[in-house]
Amino acid sequence: MQLHPICFLKKVRVLPVPPASTKNPSCKIMTFRPTMEEFKDFAKYIVYMESQGAHRAGLAKVIPPEGWKPRRSYDTIEDMVIPAPIMQVVTGQSGLFTQYNIQKKSMTVSEYRKLANSKRYCTPRHKDFDDLERKYWKNLTFVSPIYGADVSGSIYDEVRVWNIGHLNTLLDMVEQECGIVIEGVNTPYLYFGMWKTTFAWHTEDMDLYSINYLHFGQSKSWYAIPPEHGKRLERLAQGFFPGSSQGCDAFLRHKMTLISPSILKMYGIPFDRITQNEGEFMITFPYGYHAGFNHGFNCAESTNFATLRWVDYGKMATQCTCRKDMVKISMDVFVRCLQPDRYELWKQGKDTAVLDHLKATELSSPELESWRQQRITHRKMKQLRRLKLEEVKVLAEEGIELNAADYQRQVEEREAQRRQEREERLAKEAMMTLEAMEREEQEAAEAAAKAAEAPAVEGEDNMKVKKSRRHPLSKPPKRSPLSILKQDPTSEKELSSPMPLESDMKKQEHLWQNQSPNFLAEKAFNAAVAALQPHCAICSLFCPYAKPQKDVFVSPDAHRASLPKHGSRTRPLVPEMCFSVGARNTEPPPTNYHIAEDGTSVLLCCSSCHMQVHSSCYGVKPESITEPWMCSRCVAGAWTVECCLCNLRGGALKTTTDKRWVHVICAIAVAEARFVNTIEREPVDVSAVPESRKNLKCVFCHSKNANQNRGACIQCSSEKCATSFHVTCAQIAGVVMTPADWPYVVTVTCHKHKRVPPKFVSCQRVIGRNIDSWYYHCTIVGMATQTFYEVNFDDGSYCDNVHPENILVSSHDCLHSGPPDVGELIMVSMPEGQLLNASFVRQHTLQFYQVEFQDKSQLLLKPSEIHQLDQELPKRVRARLVSTFTETLYGV
Repeated sequence: MQLHPICFLKKVRVLPVPPASTKNPSCKIMTFRPTMEEFKDFAKYIVYMESQGAHRAGLAKVIPPEGWKPRRSYDTIEDMVIPAPIMQVVTGQSGLFTQYNIQKKSMTVSEYRKLANSKRYCTPRHKDFDDLERKYWKNLTFVSPIYGADVSGSIYDEVRVWNIGHLNTLLDMVEQECGIVIEGVNTPYLYFGMWKTTFAWHTEDMDLYSINYLHFGQSKSWYAIPPEHGKRLERLAQGFFPGSSQGCDAFLRHKMTLISPSILKMYGIPFDRITQNEGEFMITFPYGYHAGFNHGFNCAESTNFATLRWVDYGKMATQCTCRKDMVKISMDVFVRCLQPDRYELWKQGKDTAVLDHLKATELSSPELESWRQQRITHRKMKQLRRLKLEEVKVLAEEGIELNAADYQRQVEEREAQRRQEREERLAKEAMMTLEAMEREEQEAAEAAAKAAEAPAVEGEDNMKVKKSRRHPLSKPPKRSPLSILKQDPTSEKELSSPMPLESDMKKQEHLWQNQSPNFLAEKAFNAAVAALQPHCAICSLFCPYAKPQKDVFVSPDAHRASLPKHGSRTRPLVPEMCFSVGARNTEPPPTNYHIAEDGTSVLLCCSSCHMQVHSSCYGVKPESITEPWMCSRCVAGAWTVECCLCNLRGGALKTTTDKRWVHVICAIAVAEARFVNTIEREPVDVSAVPESRKNLKCVFCHSKNANQNRGACIQCSSEKCATSFHVTCAQIAGVVMTPADWPYVVTVTCHKHKRVPPKFVSCQRVIGRNIDSWYYHCTIVGMATQTFYEVNFDDGSYCDNVHPENILVSSHDCLHSGPPDVGELIMVSMPEGQLLNASFVRQHTLQFYQVEFQDKSQLLLKPSEIHQLDQELPKRVRARLVSTFTETLYGV
């Protein structure tokens, strides 16, 4: 019996095509080899790659079809200038590093090639990639390489396919809709690398896509973390670099943080690696963290692009808040054109989108097609398209009457007219340029003459637009290595008078260890500390004691009732790394399991000594807390114990391995102390504390009485400062201590190096910067203030000295009503007359001082240009300081 074809088909079950979210579940970096036909449509191929799950890895490689070349020859780029190479200085150890970028002098590609291949900078001998990778991580801190990064431009020939300068993706909407060009974001950047030049862990600006093509030279290694695990990397980095994390929520955007594969493996963070060779593309996807290094001299070209899927990423991208020169893009045009139904909610800050890292992008949408159609209509209305002669012939063949000879004559006439107009325009522009140059020279001469006669304030009247940087510049901090104790040249006689402590502390005589123990005095001290911010005896290390301001409208009882107390939850200030770094601990756990998901920890107050701490800081499991709770010292009944690393009693104590007691804050700040059990915070091993540290003299409590010079001192972190003090003495004296980045634990700033803005008064004698850039003695004769606004322009640039009267906001007068709301879209009137779109960031007030020099001339100076007579002058000021003798002798 023969089956009917239709009956047969009914019995076949058609399997659905698996969605992209089920593809590439292992999040491995995929490699694609498109055919020439597939390669022709860039946007379509990106959609195909994501349909295969490539975006789940955060990075993918594309090998172009055979025969495709972006440039015929690279011989002609040798004279190209690299305007601002950066020297990459790396500090750190044990797989955790910080990279600093220092700008160097410009050089040509030819000069850079010779430098990269020189004996000092060339690639070392190696067996294979694994051997080279080991050498990279082992020698990262030696011989700082020079990176020819962020060179604006492209070295493509006129290639239409996969041309990095003309990708025609969604990101072009910024330029087409707003006329905005953002260098390196929607225009290409070139990167000239040498051995060991590095790009640190980061996602792209605004979490965009990026494309990178290696034109020629040695390979480039990449590491990538899947976007779905990006938050884990951020938490790990926050644990290792708490100082940077507390200074900026998005500190990884600084592109300074390097974490080795071994550390990622240790903490179970999924990652993959791949090597990019000459002639290959790399594509990074939204929120895909990546890092890597160059194997030797090479040249790559890169830019950003976008798809429909990116818009939600752009809206939620975190922004660096501590630096003005970071790249920012206004999302207004994308939301307005592509998500019109959510535009009003988004402007009000109520558009909460949930990112789906597994979802693949789409090629188009009704909103995108509508926008494209509007652009086509706009172009047609703006300029009628000129038909080609071949098109006229085709139309004639189809029966549409057009005279080809007449049309040819019209085309030639129009071409001749255009050539003539172009020549006239070029001649006119050349003449205008010459006139402008002559005018500038004349104005410069007049300005120089005026400057010699009248005072001026730099930057007061001239708004300066500053560009953002893809690789922000920074200098490594000047601090001494962990293992080195600085020798204080101060003699015993000069140390005979200790620095004064707070008068309230002087009254607490029974807290000093050379006095008889007094448990009641300790209870009173502990209760007083619990009432002060941050209400934890251990967190107080990073919050110097300060007298609470008395509020006449709040009664003492009401004030005490409002304070956090036993059982309350607050956010600890002490990072987990502070407990895990020590003499023999080299791999800190980045998180604390006693801290809740919202970052808070429960406060515990000892029912016996009234000492209050966070359970996470003191190492107490929340589920093991019993009522009434007592600290380790009170449980042991050790009423008369004292800290073996300082001279004061009271506070949070833990046992040591040799059966003594130590303050938890002393164990944190003294570099050689180590928490043996980092979870329970005890016992503490102090056996590695060297005698040289014990012999340091505390500037606050030193005395000829040998009994008072016990314990171990810490020192100011400034490179050449040997000022020493006990941890508890420094804390009470108001010495600033903050969490530091790996491998340090605490940054200590003594009073001498504390950056406090100097206060100047009228008639005060000071040292000021004169118009010739030299420094002279002068007198302050007046003061003035000026309010400026800081704004971000749509092209990623910014300006921090905009006058309020230059801000245009509908129905809002900044001069009389104050500044706009943060993030509000505004118009800025520029000195040249044009109006630029921007968003408001903040306002700041600058103070200026009118000073009079010995020759009776006067200038208006900024505080940074004035120095007190008794302060330690910066090196640049000392080098250009004119002595009073010279001033008198020559009458200057």
